[in-house]
Amino acid sequence: MWNKHTEKLQNCLSSIEVSGIDCCKDGCDEAFSVWKEMTERLRQQGKIIYLIGNGASASMASHFSADLAKNAHVHTQVFTDLALITALANDISYDQVFVEPLKRRLTPDDMLVAISSSGNSPNVLKACNFAAQTGASVVTLSAMSAENSLRSIGDINFWLPAETYGMAETGHSCILHYWMDSVSIPAP
Repeated sequence: MWNKHTEKLQNCLSSIEVSGIDCCKDGCDEAFSVWKEMTERLRQQGKIIYLIGNGASASMASHFSADLAKNAHVHTQVFTDLALITALANDISYDQVFVEPLKRRLTPDDMLVAISSSGNSPNVLKACNFAAQTGASVVTLSAMSAENSLRSIGDINFWLPAETYGMAETGHSCILHYWMDSVSIPAP
């Protein structure tokens, strides 16, 4: 069973599809190269990478926020403060829990990385649309349905043909680790 599972994961990762506004016609290598350049430029300018997601994707956003800050020396931020999330959800709407703080912080020189297995989470979609309208860079990671809404919003969109949340989350973690490793600064 384990070998079949890892074979499915390999097939899923090998079948990744990448799209973007001005890049990615040549696939994953070009997309990762552009993402690396965007991140390095952001680091040089002292700008911020915001990472968002729900559930396990929120945990992944938090994990990579910490790793990027530590290993890539970039300023990162996530919205995982329970008091902030519940206040916004209660007083405004759950679909605004990412947009509202971004309205006060996001600049056109920042980056938003959005992680959503389904690619159809209203709060993630609204945040990506807001970031795109603001002029910030948007990178999306989605899975499940090939017609999900998230995979057409970003400057770079990674989509995995994963059929389960476990496969989607494992694949997204691989993508994020590969990106982080490419922009990490070696320890002295």
